Amino acid sequence: MGGDTAAIERVYRRRRRPPWTQIGLAVLIGGNALVQATRPGDPYAYRDGPPGWAPLTVGLLFTATVARILLEQLRAHTRVTASGVTVQGRLRSRSWEWREVYDIRVEPAPRGAGSAGPRWLAFLYDFQGRRHLLWHIDDRQLDDPYAEVSELCLSAAPHRSLAWEPQPRVEELIRRGAARRKAWARAAYGALGVLAVMFVVDFWEIVTGRPEHVFLLLVVVPLVTFGLLGAVLQRWWALRVTT
Repeated sequence: MGGDTAAIERVYRRRRRPPWTQIGLAVLIGGNALVQATRPGDPYAYRDGPPGWAPLTVGLLFTATVARILLEQLRAHTRVTASGVTVQGRLRSRSWEWREVYDIRVEPAPRGAGSAGPRWLAFLYDFQGRRHLLWHIDDRQLDDPYAEVSELCLSAAPHRSLAWEPQPRVEELIRRGAARRKAWARAAYGALGVLAVMFVVDFWEIVTGRPEHVFLLLVVVPLVTFGLLGAVLQRWWALRVTT
């Protein structure tokens, strides 16, 4: 690196205490769900309780959630130098030279992040309109992420071959990407609503003594709903972006 690298070199890691209360509550709920699903030592566990595939499913989801939280808190970070930006994610790392960076923007966090998570996140956009999360450049770790990003862009300007100016082609790609994310987020909410309805249907089958179709109701139907609804909404919002 050149001698001017230190003037822009910054590393954004977790600076503030993680939300241990919320993490502990998630571990407690997940552990309780796993115990209730497995019910070790009960030879009649699945006669009137959850089906046989429930313990594995709950265990995998619980383990993945805990691992995801730990990796975000302990491993993920963002490094900025005169050469460009490097993002160390939960597992893999990715780098961009400044000439590959179209813009850096602060945007609202997706719904469902929870009250303990940040409300504003920083994203790097490339010239293909794809966005990438810049870990820990947010309002949980920084007092003013807007000011931080503005200062970052100002410091990076001498190292870029282009000015920070909007380009119509890239802006259209960004809008398409936003429409796609919105479509699949709404599809996820719709699938969760269908899952709740399927729980009611499953309970009705149990009460009335009808044959149960647990896997079909609780897995297949929500997944099919998610796929179909996501495809339809993505097409709908893509048309709205182009018109």
